[in-house]
Amino acid sequence: MDGTRKTVLSRRGVPIRLPDERWSHIEFEHDDLQGMRDEVMRTVREPERILAGGEDELLAVREVEQGKWLVVIYKEISPSDGFVITAYLTRRERQLERRTVLWP
Repeated sequence: MDGTRKTVLSRRGVPIRLPDERWSHIEFEHDDLQGMRDEVMRTVREPERILAGGEDELLAVREVEQGKWLVVIYKEISPSDGFVITAYLTRRERQLERRTVLWP
């Protein structure tokens, strides 16, 4: 995937967008994600697990290094549209384990 990829398919086959405005916000709020747009989109496309969010959001999770997870929060609005809300890196696996696992 090249650095300009702005849409990928989720595990359920829904196209998930990452508009430039959202990506700018993510990089500004989470400077540790600068230059990781491809990794964010890969996590939506190829998560290790999907967790339930609080307001119908989905959390795609993938371990990016030993003990460090990339979490991408996104929403599937319809079978043909969705978007990334935000993303962050965490080492707090216990907080992730408290959420309901939707996949696998």
